[in-house]
Amino acid sequence: MTLSDYVNTFGQMMLTRYHERVHKLAIDAGFTCPNRDGTLGRGGCTFCNNVSFSPNSRQPDPVCTQLESGRRVLARRTGAKKFLAYFQAYTNTYDDVAVLKQRYDTALSQPDVIGLAIGTRPDCAPDKVLDLLQDYHDQGYEIWLELGLQSAFEHSLQRVNRGHGFGEYQTAVRAARQRGLPVCTHLILGLPGESPQHTHISLTRVLDEGVDGLKLHPLHVVKGTMLANQWRRDEYRPWSMRTYIETVADLVEMTPADVVYHRLTGTAASHILLAPDWCNWKWKVLNGIEQELAHRGTRQGQHAAQVALQ
Repeated sequence: MTLSDYVNTFGQMMLTRYHERVHKLAIDAGFTCPNRDGTLGRGGCTFCNNVSFSPNSRQPDPVCTQLESGRRVLARRTGAKKFLAYFQAYTNTYDDVAVLKQRYDTALSQPDVIGLAIGTRPDCAPDKVLDLLQDYHDQGYEIWLELGLQSAFEHSLQRVNRGHGFGEYQTAVRAARQRGLPVCTHLILGLPGESPQHTHISLTRVLDEGVDGLKLHPLHVVKGTMLANQWRRDEYRPWSMRTYIETVADLVEMTPADVVYHRLTGTAASHILLAPDWCNWKWKVLNGIEQELAHRGTRQGQHAAQVALQ
């Protein structure tokens, strides 16, 4: 048995749809964020590394160069020949639509790039950008709008200086779904003051709005962040790996079987990671999730009907 026997994973879904492996190639297109450039605030979220991601210090390679580098690595590792250009760093809808189109078009000009995954904030999804993504989608490209919600609780979003609320998420996801755009929502597990029950409620609220994909991520403490200072003062304690694994298994059980999990965990670079140390152990965490589901004798969607009735 493998993880995809218990969870509807993005990799397996792409394999079924295209009959070959399709992977995301991460891109830093040089965009910034309204929570960093002074529009909403400066410094960004409390968990955001200000040093390694400073817009003033970043001079990313051209999009095509980044695609070629990622392509070589993944081709050797997995044999993949088709890719999605994943505009990942910062807010990838936060610019004039003409600038966005030029960078998206550059990625799509590559013959092995079959679509885009666009990472952004819920408060940065204006109609013009969604119309552009809809146009790509209507042309037959694989398009995913990835919305970084992190939590459905207003007090949690304020505590991490997120700069938006759940209302902005509702507006963005409804506008995207009206255009037929698949939406992948990001949730962070272990935010300050949140328990597993908070995460259960956040997922329920996301499912109530309608969503096509999910990404889960453990909150980790990295150097150069406000969260790191809180951790040093013992004002924040990360979750244990066991708590994370059990909570992810809960969420998987609650999620309808047709929703695609793009990611079940995340890691931080070892040279900036402060805590928890298990955020360096991607495969140990994934194997733990698989083993937990096997131990429970459950799989994705097992308790989805119960969630719908609540």
